Amino acid sequence: MKILMVLTSHDQLGDTGNKTGFWLEEFAAPYYVFKDAGADVTLASPKGGQPPLDPSSDAADAQTDATKRFKDDEAAQKELGNTEVLSTVSAEGYDAIFFPGGHGPLWDLAEDKDSTALIEAFAASDRPVGAVCHAPAVFKHPKAADGKPLVSGKTVTGFTNTEEEGVGLTNVVPFLVEDTLKSKGGNYQKGDDWASFVVTDGKLVTGQNPASSEAAAQKLLALL
Repeated sequence: MKILMVLTSHDQLGDTGNKTGFWLEEFAAPYYVFKDAGADVTLASPKGGQPPLDPSSDAADAQTDATKRFKDDEAAQKELGNTEVLSTVSAEGYDAIFFPGGHGPLWDLAEDKDSTALIEAFAASDRPVGAVCHAPAVFKHPKAADGKPLVSGKTVTGFTNTEEEGVGLTNVVPFLVEDTLKSKGGNYQKGDDWASFVVTDGKLVTGQNPASSEAAAQKLLALL
């Protein structure tokens, strides 16, 4: 079982002067769900190497069992520090693809042609595609075989407008995940803000927020 995890390389939070990147829990929780199930996990990012960590996700109040486990796991840290360059990665040989969130993907992965091509390749061959929190932004451009947006008519979720408002970044982000999924024809669903909420539609798995990371990974795994 081979799973490709794709992380952001973007570290600037708009014009705020603050840093962003990937959200630690959204990487660590799925990573260990996959690893503990015996999966062979490959990590990739647009620029390769060490992806930027959102400093807010490293705060004391954002720690979980998975993030603590990662901090004690030198092998995993080394793996994360050496992600493959996304443009060199082929969909061939992988059973599923998963995108952790953080605000970074709104700027790079959502617009990345290699990311779009990979998602389309996995979808076209009926292999599972998963994304959590802000990462469903990656469905902005991928199309299904019929030329319609990949999420058109699909039940999906992702970071809510009210959650974005809650972190005070509505006017900083380039677009809102909820609005974008709806504009692409997605049947957008959501649970309570900050509570775990995951939906599966066919081979597409989406999670709403950081709390949904582990459950989203488990749902993806169930499809394998």
